[in-house]
Amino acid sequence: MSANPQTQRVLSGMRPTGQLHLGNYHGALRNWVDLQYKYTCFFFVADWHALTTGYEDTSKLPEHVHQMVIDWLAAGLNPGVATIFVQSQVPEHAELHLLLSMITPLGWLERVPTYKDMQANLTEKDLTTYGFLGYPLLQSADILLYRPTWIPVGEDQVAHVEITREVARRFNHIYGREPEFEAKAERAVAELGGRNAALYRQLRRKYQEAGDAEALEKARALVTGNTRITVADRERLLGYLEGQSVTILPEPQALLTRTPKLPGLDGRKMSKSYGNTIGMREDPDAVTRKLKAMQTDPARVRRTDPGEPEKCPVYDLHKVYSDDATLAWSAQGCRSAGIGCLECKKPLIDKVVEEIGGMRRRAQEFEENPELGRNILAEGFEKARETARETLDDVRRAMHLRAD
Repeated sequence: MSANPQTQRVLSGMRPTGQLHLGNYHGALRNWVDLQYKYTCFFFVADWHALTTGYEDTSKLPEHVHQMVIDWLAAGLNPGVATIFVQSQVPEHAELHLLLSMITPLGWLERVPTYKDMQANLTEKDLTTYGFLGYPLLQSADILLYRPTWIPVGEDQVAHVEITREVARRFNHIYGREPEFEAKAERAVAELGGRNAALYRQLRRKYQEAGDAEALEKARALVTGNTRITVADRERLLGYLEGQSVTILPEPQALLTRTPKLPGLDGRKMSKSYGNTIGMREDPDAVTRKLKAMQTDPARVRRTDPGEPEKCPVYDLHKVYSDDATLAWSAQGCRSAGIGCLECKKPLIDKVVEEIGGMRRRAQEFEENPELGRNILAEGFEKARETARETLDDVRRAMHLRAD
């Protein structure tokens, strides 16, 4: 049993770096496009996060935001079903970050895997600021502000979701102690209705007595999918499953997404820092030239030399774009030297140019009329801030920062 996916929230964001490339599309955006029709989705431009490693020059930030939003729309994000907004326009992000910083141990931030990795790899940047140290907590605030069920991530990003879960757990433990909590929770159980109340108690007992994780997930789904109870009772019931406190900030779950390996033109991971990218809206002739010159298996010095597909970055692109028949043709032709590298690239070039052509067409109306994009962000801001305010109201009340 599970809750209706449409009642569950998904949240994700992306730093604005200007126009995006195919690595961004296949690594994240393609999944976002699919998720927006399955869940209630919030997608935000993480412009404050861009400052954590690039605070010195912010002059290009507005244009980067504009271009990235066009790429999102070109990729297929639909503002009619998903909420698209800019992080800095919703000040509640900053307030929740501040409040969470009061309870978050310093060691939690220092042990985030990417903290030391980025220090080692971005030696040309000033990373001695609190903003850089605290960016995982800002990321946690970004997430918890919308109380999502799922955070779509690749396996290398699971640690960021885990620290968010730890922060939420700590906050709920400190501030979720409500007078007469158990009596209120029991009244909320009764509000579920006879059959659902009995099922809730059965699942809660299974989890608390036997640590049955599946029972916990089923009970959560039972609560979040029930439209008869109030928001306050929902949070009580979620907290009652695990202990004696209100769940003010629910712990999000990592939604592992398929992130195919998309090599750059030089065989390394596609990245702007390597200068090996193909832009999502790049000119088709330029894309063709780039792919024709793309690195292949170094063992194939001459046309007659056999190669090994698994050592060729072009074959990795075939895995993303080509059907099984084309993939088999490419592999067999490479190993037998039956086809040359340019011949192998031809069907791949056609597919990539076709995909980019569709994105260029979808982007055209937003390029010609920038007001369309601004209106989408304005509408997204209103929806996002309404949700953010609800969360901050509950947080302030729990922390006794409200007069009522």
